[in-house]
Amino acid sequence: MTRADRSRRPNRVTLEDVALAAGVSRATASRVIAGYGSVSAETTDMVNATAARLGYTPDAVGRALAGGTGFRLVVAVTGTTPSVLEDPYVHRVVGSAAAVCAPHGVGVSLHWLPYHSPEELGALAQDRGVRGVLLVNTTDQVLQAVPGGMSGRIASIGVGSTAVPSFDVDTACFTTAMVHHLYSGGRRRIAMVSGPTWLPCTWRAVAAYRAAMQAAGLPARQVPGDFTSAGGGAATATVLSRWPDTDAVLASSDAMALGAIAVLRKRSFDVPGDVAVAGFDDIPFAALSTPTLTTASHPVDRIAAGAATAILERTRVPLTTLYATELIHRDSA
Repeated sequence: MTRADRSRRPNRVTLEDVALAAGVSRATASRVIAGYGSVSAETTDMVNATAARLGYTPDAVGRALAGGTGFRLVVAVTGTTPSVLEDPYVHRVVGSAAAVCAPHGVGVSLHWLPYHSPEELGALAQDRGVRGVLLVNTTDQVLQAVPGGMSGRIASIGVGSTAVPSFDVDTACFTTAMVHHLYSGGRRRIAMVSGPTWLPCTWRAVAAYRAAMQAAGLPARQVPGDFTSAGGGAATATVLSRWPDTDAVLASSDAMALGAIAVLRKRSFDVPGDVAVAGFDDIPFAALSTPTLTTASHPVDRIAAGAATAILERTRVPLTTLYATELIHRDSA
């Protein structure tokens, strides 16, 4: 384009032009155009009339940022280190949320929320580019740090509160059903390798395990893990050290269950002959391991989609939405 062409091109009317012509500040004009904040009816009418007369067209991105509607959904994952973002479970959450957000023209970003610094949520709440926040690995401290202004555009996968609806799998139901399955197979000394103790959702499963064991008149044996195969192996080694007569290991994730099998086989235990092993998640490798892994389904895609939809559409949902799980019987238990 030549200089002459540019000189003949009409200048685009800006928000500053509207504010100057209407005799108001840019901030006031912005509030009127974006439709938020406290502005008198007289001023609102005057700014709108001026904008129409000048032919002002709000920039879509600027309007979204000013109104707080944003162009991205933040998946904020609590963890003790950034390595939590590498968890395949987190990748599934992000992928499912992205599938829901795409038709709305909303992107998805991943954010590490340090376990000891949940106040970072305040910065996300102030970011006009953030459409909403989906919490993962939610703790009570995170819920307490949620700013009041985020109500309606935040949800949790895990525990929730009166201001933050939660979406999660029914881990208590799964744990009870798996204990019953192991018991019906003749197992009486069932140890549990649970999730990390700092996660509230861990204790739902632990409570269900202890209740099921007590109802069956069996001793509870529980060691915390970290949802990794290495952590599952280390926890299983602890189980064998404390309770050498253990005849079943119930792990709260497939990764930990596979770690348990590796340690048992290294110590010459037959699985499931000597020790049965069961996991949770039904990851693809569960059906390919040796032996194939008895586990339970984890509808992560549906859970993340439900939470993301609630945020984008700002619909009224129950405080807690639990998704059913299904036992998958294979060779390991």
